Amino acid sequence: MAIKVKSQHLDRIRQHGEQTYPYECCGFLLGTTENGANILHELYPAENERQDSQHNRYLITPEQYRRADAHARSLRLGIIGYYHSHPDHPARPSGYDLDHSCWPGESYMIVSVERGKATDLNSFNKPDYTRFEQEEIHVED
Repeated sequence: MAIKVKSQHLDRIRQHGEQTYPYECCGFLLGTTENGANILHELYPAENERQDSQHNRYLITPEQYRRADAHARSLRLGIIGYYHSHPDHPARPSGYDLDHSCWPGESYMIVSVERGKATDLNSFNKPDYTRFEQEEIHVED
């Protein structure tokens, strides 16, 4: 699988991660799926509502999901995945991410933020519930 994005989407994810450092940022990827690829049309930032461990965990509440889904539907889009940051850790999913993340077919983008500066950004999907696979990010401007 792959995800198609605009460079401005990646820039905004990096900026969100830098703004919330040293805590994790999080948000929704809104778009469509065509020919086996997720097409990102819009980001919908969320608030990390975790009350503890915001430096290495995030929480998106059901109410935030409802608002993001309603916004996506108003644009005739769907939620195609999520993004979040890893402050001072690599841009790859943790075991916790595997257990608490997206559905198969959705994209899961992670940006590493090292000492307040966004570095690597990767995207993953779950072919099933047991593992992540890195997916290609196709930047289209």
